[in-house]
Parts: sequence; structure tokens; C-alpha cells
Amino acid sequence: MRSSPDSFNVAPTASNNRPLRSGELARRAGVSPDTLRHYERRGLLPRPQRSAAGYRLYSPEAFARVRLIRGALSIGFTVKELGTILADHDRGGAPCRRVRSLAADKLAAVELQLRTLRLWRRELRAALADWDHRLRNTPRGKRAGLLDAFVVAHPKSAERGSPLLTPNLRKSKVLREERKCEK
Repeated sequence: MRSSPDSFNVAPTASNNRPLRSGELARRAGVSPDTLRHYERRGLLPRPQRSAAGYRLYSPEAFARVRLIRGALSIGFTVKELGTILADHDRGGAPCRRVRSLAADKLAAVELQLRTLRLWRRELRAALADWDHRLRNTPRGKRAGLLDAFVVAHPKSAERGSPLLTPNLRKSKVLREERKCEK
């Protein structure tokens, strides 16, 4: 079996009960040392001890913590959400109900995105069928007015914004300016 960051044995043994330097922990966890420092700054990973030479020395448990962080991020938890969850956990709290509630909210958001994407898929399929018809009836080198036809057929589309845009682009100053000019 090929070794991967997910297949390491993390149970304490004589060989893995020693502190890990940041490079070693990063390599085992499949992240960069910069990522570890970011997790530290954001309170997700406890500040490690330092060696006499100033190197970060992480506890053996840090590997499991980084795996937990990576797993939670992969299903949509934010660094900020994880910060509050892990802080509560580290104080002895039981944030399980909050974790469950946040995951339910994330699922609801995904379901909404899927509905929106299905709507856009239907609209794009219809637009392509219409455009194919228009192109067949338009002589080469002449305008078929494809985008104009789409806007006429789907007047609310411009107001909705495409789900294909990233949230940051949807909020971008450039896009806001373009929408102002369209009004």
C-alpha cells in the first residue's frame, strides 16, 4: 500500500511520540509550512513549543488536528467557524450541535446552488437550441444577434447574476460598475 497523508499511523509510539518540526508535520499532513503558520495565527492550531534554535516543535497530536482542520475545510467550514468550534472544544466544551447546525446550513446552501445551476442549465440549453436555429437561418458573415435574443427571452437573467461567477467576482467593484452602466 502506498503511503499518503491520510494513511499515517498517528497512535503514539516510541517513534512518533516525539515533537515534529514544521517541515515534517507539513509534509506528513500534505500542507505547506505557511499553512501551518496560518492555522496558528487563526487559532486553529495551538502555538508550538520552540527548540533552542527557534524551530517550531509541534506535538504529535498536531498531525491529527491538521487532518481535522483539512477535513472540515473540505466540506465547507470556514477558518473563522473552525476557530470558534475548536476554541470551544479546547476549553472542554461540546460544540457538536453547533457543528451539526453549520453543516446543515452548508447543505442548504449547496442545495440552493444546485437548484440555481439546474435552472441555468435549462436556460443555456434553450438558448443554445434557439441560437442554433438562428445561426442556421443567418447568412455567414451576418450578425444573428444571439446575446440580444437571450436578453429579450430571459430579461431577469442579468439581474440574477450567473452562478458561474465566483462570489468574489459577483461582489467585485468592476461588476457593480458594469451593472450601474446597464441601468
